[in-house]
Amino acid sequence: MGSGARLAVFALVLFSFLATGRAPVAESVEQPVLGDNGLYHHSWFLDSFLDLKDDLTSSSEEGKRLVVMFEQKGCIYCRKIQTEILTDPKINAYVRKHFDIVQLDLWGDREVTDFDGEAMPEKSLARKWRVMFTPTIVFFPDNAAAVEEKSGIDVAVASMPGAFGKLTFLALFEWVKEKGYESGEHFQKYVIRKMEESGTMQPTN
Repeated sequence: MGSGARLAVFALVLFSFLATGRAPVAESVEQPVLGDNGLYHHSWFLDSFLDLKDDLTSSSEEGKRLVVMFEQKGCIYCRKIQTEILTDPKINAYVRKHFDIVQLDLWGDREVTDFDGEAMPEKSLARKWRVMFTPTIVFFPDNAAAVEEKSGIDVAVASMPGAFGKLTFLALFEWVKEKGYESGEHFQKYVIRKMEESGTMQPTN
């Protein structure tokens, strides 16, 4: 590459950084695959035997938090999360680094073992946890002792019913990672603070 071409590339990179406040994202994100069950699935989702207590234990040992995501076939908001939000490079990198995701079907028949040891089909677990919408994303504590002999509905630290925009979606994962549910800072206050700090006062949805 000649000096003129190198200068042009450098100028383009510098312009991008100055215009956006960050270096351009070069990496591409792998797209999810539509499975036989009608759900979009990422290859990096947790390869689980669906014993949730075991999943939480293994996630904790790796320094990650466990998330259970309920979806259903034909859900346009589920598709939005999988194909638009979780494919955003910044969101993708953060979630993959700090969380393990177990994907469940609201009407599915696979056997899942709740944290309290009760085994049942996915659709029965959804009823037990009173999941009424898809997507519903449920976040759990960072250690197995906190869920001992308890159902997921009793130990969840946060949940996201429905699909939100990228800002709110990422903020909730950050809030859980930072244990905002223990600090006393309400999630909506956290979102407002993050927007003020970044100078991007945008709607949170």
